Amino acid sequence: MRKLTVAAFISLDGVIQAPGGPEEDPSGDFRLGGWLVPYADEQFGQAIQALFSQPFELLLGRRTYDIFAGYWPQYSGSEDRFIADLFNGVAKHVATHHPQTLIWHNSHALRGNLVDAINALKHDNGADLLTQGSAELVRQLLVAGLVDELRLMTFPVILGHGKRLYDDCGQASAFTLAHSTSTPSGVLVARYVRSGEVRTGSFA
Repeated sequence: MRKLTVAAFISLDGVIQAPGGPEEDPSGDFRLGGWLVPYADEQFGQAIQALFSQPFELLLGRRTYDIFAGYWPQYSGSEDRFIADLFNGVAKHVATHHPQTLIWHNSHALRGNLVDAINALKHDNGADLLTQGSAELVRQLLVAGLVDELRLMTFPVILGHGKRLYDDCGQASAFTLAHSTSTPSGVLVARYVRSGEVRTGSFA
């Protein structure tokens, strides 16, 4: 069975909207796009390379797909754009109501019920599934209990508003911290692996 990993750039208050640039996703009057850029040092770049070092296929919401499809194809083949070459080549599984408009190479629409379609993907043979961005999709994955691993890069900023990784509907789940490090600019890079049910206790 394939593992499903959610990777996210996230603020201290849980926002994941438009980390890479002002025009990435200004919906909801979000004016702080590009908030990760000042923290993108060499060690941050190494963490990105490590994230994409194993075979994967992308699982994306439609808005993130459109952002990626409008950006990465133009960088194919450039010397320092290894992510572009990866993203342009791998399979992209997309939650969309308009499959006929998926024009990026090797893109596939998820058919029928979203949870059922992703469960079927997880039981197929192939590389592990990786979700980047895609806030609405991620929240649905968390509600359905489909997330096996979280790869979070937490930035030392509070953004106040914007699309968040979590809401009040996620399935209660426990995760184990498998690895963590921090960059010189203050980004906490952490890998969490799902470990079952939430345990509770009392100090009484």
